[in-house]
Order: sequence, then C-alpha cells, then structure tokens
Amino acid sequence: MEIDYFAHETAVVDEGCRIGKGTKIWHFSHIMTGSEIGENCNIGQNVVISPGVRLGRNVKVQNNVSIYTGVICDDDVFLGPSMVFTNVINPRSAVNRKDQYGSTIVEKGATIGANATIVCGIRIGKYSFVGAGAVVTKDVKSFALVMGNPARQTGWMSEYGHKLVFDAGGTATCIESGFRYRLENNEVSRII
Repeated sequence: MEIDYFAHETAVVDEGCRIGKGTKIWHFSHIMTGSEIGENCNIGQNVVISPGVRLGRNVKVQNNVSIYTGVICDDDVFLGPSMVFTNVINPRSAVNRKDQYGSTIVEKGATIGANATIVCGIRIGKYSFVGAGAVVTKDVKSFALVMGNPARQTGWMSEYGHKLVFDAGGTATCIESGFRYRLENNEVSRII
C-alpha cells in the first residue's frame, strides 16, 4: 500500500490507522490504531491521537496536544498548543472507566486556543472560538467566543476569526471577508 502522507522518522504510526493524503505528522507524535485522520491535516510535535478519534480534513493540531478516545473534530478545526481534551468526568487511577468515555464533538471551523481545557461530553459549535486558557464545561454555540474559567460567552466570531459587532438591526460584517451575519434569538448565522 502506498503511503501518501508524511510522518517524521520519530513519529509512531500504529497499524490500522487511516491517514488522508497530504497529512503531515511531526516529531515524537503517536497515532494509535483505530484513529482516522483526514486529508491535508497537520499534526504537530508530541501529539497523541488515541483509538477511535476522528479528525476531518485540514485539521491543524499544534504541539503537545493529546486527543483522547471519544473526540471527533470536523473539517478545518484548529487545536492550539497544549490544549487538553478529557474523556472521563470523574477519573480515578484505581477505577477502570473505559466504558464511560464521554463524546466530544468539535464542529467545522472551530478554534480552541492554547492551554484551553475541554471537559468531555460537550459540543463545540461551528466557527466558534475558545480563548486561550479557557476551561469549557458546557456546549459552545456556533460562532460564539468563549473565555475564562469556567468559560463564558463574551461575543461572536466570524468564519475568518474576527469579533463581530452587531448593529441595532442584528447584522454584522466581517472586517476581513466581507461576509455578513445575522444575530437572531441569540443564534448567529451567515447571510447568504
């Protein structure tokens, strides 16, 4: 079978992984059996991807991130340096809880900042933005900006990662893309 991805010589890629074309896996990373990585992903140094993890296309995983069983990331997700996923609510060394792994879904285009912690069993909405160091304990709405410990919503973000400022009529324009957005019933959607 032809390998159409790059893995640094220090990376460990177990048999039984599915890795998409054009993906790059860097120094000292470990991709475990049963994980799936889409096309054109970038897996930084010292990353662990556990069995059952699924990453979509063009996912960027920065250095020192462990993605544990139960995590699914859609296309175009950004995982910042040293951010943390959990997969059990109440871990104990002496108690095996592998049958209690929580599922965490990170939707298309979401960003999770450096050193953020994501408690398992939640959904991070599409194009949302989790600030550096945030501790996320509940679902994050699509396009929401959350920060702090525990994380609280402080605003809304565009698909290009800029804070949106809504006018009295509930519309905003991204300063980079020019895309327009509507805020209605505490939900944001792009105006097509």
